[in-house]
Parts: sequence; C-alpha cells; structure tokens
Amino acid sequence: MSKAELNRAELSKVERERGFFGEFGGQFVPEGLKQALDYLAEAYTEAKNDPEFRQELNYYLKHYVGRPSPLYHARRLSENLGGAQIYLKREDLNHTGAHKINNVIGQVLLARRMGIKRVIAETGAGQHGVATATVCALFGMECVVYMGEEDTRRQALNVFRMELLGAKVVPVKFGNRTLKEAVDAALEDYAQNYRSTFYMLGSAVGPYPYPDIVRDFQSVIGEETKVQSMDQFGRYPDYLIACVGGGSNAIGLFAPFYHDKEVKFIGVEPGGRGSMAGDNAAAINYGVPAVIHGFRCYAIMDENGEPSTTHSIAAGLDYPGVGPEHSFYHATKRAEYVTVSDEEALDAFRVLSQTEGIIPALESAHAVAYGIKLAPTLPRDQIIVVNLSGRGDKDALQVYEMMREGDRIAR
Repeated sequence: MSKAELNRAELSKVERERGFFGEFGGQFVPEGLKQALDYLAEAYTEAKNDPEFRQELNYYLKHYVGRPSPLYHARRLSENLGGAQIYLKREDLNHTGAHKINNVIGQVLLARRMGIKRVIAETGAGQHGVATATVCALFGMECVVYMGEEDTRRQALNVFRMELLGAKVVPVKFGNRTLKEAVDAALEDYAQNYRSTFYMLGSAVGPYPYPDIVRDFQSVIGEETKVQSMDQFGRYPDYLIACVGGGSNAIGLFAPFYHDKEVKFIGVEPGGRGSMAGDNAAAINYGVPAVIHGFRCYAIMDENGEPSTTHSIAAGLDYPGVGPEHSFYHATKRAEYVTVSDEEALDAFRVLSQTEGIIPALESAHAVAYGIKLAPTLPRDQIIVVNLSGRGDKDALQVYEMMREGDRIAR
C-alpha cells in the first residue's frame, strides 16, 4: 500500500471515529450542542444507508433540481487561449442557479425524516439561503436565514427572493456583518433550539457531521463528471478547478476523484485586494491551523487569536476559514490551493460572458480566472474541468456599478 493510500486509510479510520480528517475537523462545541450533533450524525448514517432515502433523493435531484448538469466544452474560450481544452461543469443550470440546491435537497429530506419542521441557515452570497428557502417552500417548513447586514446590501436581489419564497431573513449587525457573523448567529440559534430546529449548514465546514453531510450530497458533481468525462473524451480530466471559500462546490467535485492520482486538484481562494490582513479571504494561503465555529481548519486569525476580518469581491467566499477536508488535502499535498484577485475575477466574469455567452457568479469567476491562466501553459490535448458553481444574475448589478466606475464595460 502506497503512502497516499495509507494516509487515506488513516483518514477513513479517524473520520469514522471522531469526525477528523487527519488533524482537521472534529467537534469543538459545548456538551449540549455535541449531543445534538451526535444525534444528527446517527440520523444521517441511518438515512444514507437506507435505499428508500437514496431513491427519494435521486428523484428530486433529477425531477426538481434538473440533474445531471451538463459538462460543456468551452470551445471558443479554449481556442482563444490556445492551450488546454476547458470544460465547464454547469452547476449554474441547476434550479435556483447554483450547486447549493444539491446539498439542501438532501438535508431537507433528512430534516423531514427526523420529524423537524423549523429550518435555519446562514448565507453569504445568498445562493444557499435561496436554495434553503426554496426547499422549505417545497415541503412546507418554517425557514429562517441569517445573513450579514453587509451581504444583504450586496445581495439585495437574493434577499427579496428568499422573502418571496416565504423565508424570514435576519440581518446580522455585529462584527464585520458578513458570512462569519451569519454562521455565529445561526450556531447560537441552533444551540438554543436544536430539539425543534434543523440547522441546514451550507458549506463543507462546521463541526462533525456537517463536513461529511455536505461533501456527500455535493459529490454528485464529481460522480457525474466522471461518467461524462468518459463519455465525451474517453478518460478523466487532467485538472479539476473550483473556487474555495468554505469549499462545498470544490469538495463535491474533488472527492469522487480522490483515488485517481493522475487527476490534479486546484482550489482557487479569494486573493481579494492583496496579501495584507483584511484584504483577502484565502484561509489556506494566508491562514494557520486553528479552531473556528466548532472545528479545526486553516483559518485567518488576528493577533488576539480570533477569526480575522476578511475581504472578497464575492460574498460567498468571504469567510475566514475553509473546510477540514480541504485543509487535509492541502496538508497532504493532494490538492494545490492558489489565489485569484478581485480584479482577475472581474476580468474572468467579462471574458466568459463575451466568449461563451455564460455569465458566471463572482465566486465561480475565481475558478474561471485560474483556468484562463493555466490553459495556455499546457498542451492542447490536456483537459481542464472548471466547476461553474453558480450563475451571475445575483452579481450583475454589483459588477455593473464597479465596471462603470472603472469605465471597464465593453461597448
């Protein structure tokens, strides 16, 4: 058995026993909340081993979400770059416009199975909040979404969509008023009301079992990509690229390829305005191992040992930590994590729109930007799959205003 296989075997052992990925993950929470999380873990284990649950999940993924999502060859973009061929995994075509729906469909079915009627969630860009409000409307559940006040301003359209779907959106007004504070508020609610409330966590972060639950429900992305790759070009891709904030869309693409060592993983973090504290949200590139929100991961911390102020042009990436499985992938060198600046993401937003007629979410534009950098350095027979995790409708006004100020709109 190779060293990598030994690492994976050890990972499986500790993950099963304690919710850890190597040294990352775990449950660093008060005893009362630990009991709730352990109850959730037990319920999830029973559900995922129940063929009827899987059958119901697959029904909604196909007939409600609209899966499988296409694997699209971006021919014109690839030709313009003159190197590797770029394919886009079109999660932007899912119902609600992003990958988030994959996870919330699974979690709402789990909540219903557990007999819980009240659902809470946190959101940054609003896509997870919209997806949560959507499935709560579908199943007639009460829905409360916590969102940083700054993000409610940046994503006013998504706030309206959530409210239209029947959700109560609670602006979080303390701290930096972004995703970190929304998670803080949601965890406080859950700790107080866990007997009657299901916390629908949106990314592959948080205390065990949430990183496992979210990864498993998002792994449909990578599983489909495997099948579609063999159908379309007879082999697996050479590179997988996805943006990484908390990391759910990326882990959903990467995890099914974990044992396929010829496939390289590249996670793209938000480089923001630069490398100084408060100018980015690149937890792996600028962070240290630490405990935040009940789990251990790479996180950007201030001089007092608290999660630091962060920045990203993309609200969904503006988080000081990263999922524990990504932290493990970095520590064991299974994946490479790079940064893309705000300006580079804006350029990619425009380039993809004008070459392929596809407007990406600002989060996804980070992954597109790195694909645009990488492709010209590779031979033409190399294949890159970029996870297009969401569509850019929600960002159109924000980008318009920024581009207008900079006189950067092509006319």
